[in-house]
Amino acid sequence: MIALSLAEIAEVVGGQTYDIPDPSVQVTGPVVRDSREVEPGTLFAAFVGERVDGHDYAEQVVEAGAVAVLASRPVGVPAIVVADVQKALGALARHVVRRLGATLVALTGSAGKTSTKDLIAQVLQRKAPTVWTPGSLNNEIGLPLTALSATEETKFLVLEMGARGIGHIRYLADLTPPKIGLVLNVGTAHIGEFGGREQIAQAKGELVESLPAAEDGGVAVLNADDPLVRAMASRTKAKVILFGESGEADVRAENVRLTDSGQPAFTLRTPSGASDVTMRLYGEHHVSNALAAAAVAHELGMSAEEIATALSEAGSLSRWRMEVTERPDGVTVVNDAYNANPESMRAALRALAAMGEAARAKGGRTWAVLGKMAELGDEALAEHDAVGRLAVRLNVSKLVAVGGREASWLQLGAYNEGSWGEESVHVSDAQAAVDLLRSELRPGDVVLVKASRSVGLEGVAQALLETGAEGEVAAR
Repeated sequence: MIALSLAEIAEVVGGQTYDIPDPSVQVTGPVVRDSREVEPGTLFAAFVGERVDGHDYAEQVVEAGAVAVLASRPVGVPAIVVADVQKALGALARHVVRRLGATLVALTGSAGKTSTKDLIAQVLQRKAPTVWTPGSLNNEIGLPLTALSATEETKFLVLEMGARGIGHIRYLADLTPPKIGLVLNVGTAHIGEFGGREQIAQAKGELVESLPAAEDGGVAVLNADDPLVRAMASRTKAKVILFGESGEADVRAENVRLTDSGQPAFTLRTPSGASDVTMRLYGEHHVSNALAAAAVAHELGMSAEEIATALSEAGSLSRWRMEVTERPDGVTVVNDAYNANPESMRAALRALAAMGEAARAKGGRTWAVLGKMAELGDEALAEHDAVGRLAVRLNVSKLVAVGGREASWLQLGAYNEGSWGEESVHVSDAQAAVDLLRSELRPGDVVLVKASRSVGLEGVAQALLETGAEGEVAAR
């Protein structure tokens, strides 16, 4: 964080100082909420959770080097006490962002946010010091913590914004006002919470509404291939840049293809030139993510050649998102278990199918180990059935549906589409899936593991990579 005295912080957040001998002492390190992340110069934000109260760690964090605690009650060590720690954290982030000279890029969408954010970060980092959201910390706590990690040297701040309802992105954009706003897509993720895709579009479009006007440098980067996103152009006063495979896109992909290993390749065309890209990531869905990143980078002055080189060398910065690992025995495990929605599930299955072409040439098979997609509301049955059917249409060799009712719908969809014998199977939990796979996998096989985060299927991928390990996987 930029250096601020405790007195300045107290004024910004409207707090009262307790047990602080010298209010001129500065916070020079990060702002953290996890006591394990404390380092000299830190400000520790004490949140009260369901099982852990951060206030209980106050003495420990100060001994570890924290300058003070941002708390909701006195804690016997240097503290700034406020009525609401979350709101205070947001106010501090807003203050710091306004003082920074960095260009703030914010992005949202139903799918691909974290992967795209990682790509943008890796591309912009080549141009100037960049800070970005770690993992998927994109809510009212994670976003300000990321913003507060920026320093005087930071030139680009890339923030992922998530939403659980109308007004959430508006709130986040008010905390950290962006200059460039990117909307990736409007899908069915969280449709049960929102009540429909139109409501999701309304929520996501709050980002472009928050942007400055074009004459003040505001830029809205919109997906030309998604009608609901493209329509958001009417909701902003910012300059509009379109990306996609559409011929009308300002930044677009031509000659899109997949390598034998399932990695996307294409020609990147921008208003200032074109260059070829071959990505290290897996799956055709990353083409759209790459184009979004390219549109942002081009707007910030990078050439097509610079962007293409950066995209071709970029990897995944966040765990459990199409992590591809080959075991010593030749079995390939694709861990995409961080989360799942219908769009990302279809994209992962298509990536598996592409990888399967090379696998079959070596006598291998493709396995889709899938669990439920959460928060789909009334669409749950139809969407799980459709995913099961798609696995069959893509000629996936084996479908293993893991878990309860939703998993049974996956398996039933595959069965009704023409799966027979042992091509698809429904197992009760993660351990049953591991036991089945350990007995059936052979060299050359490719295994995709994917479900909503709550299912915890990352344990299946981990168990498969621990060759020879017999430890059980906790079923969820």
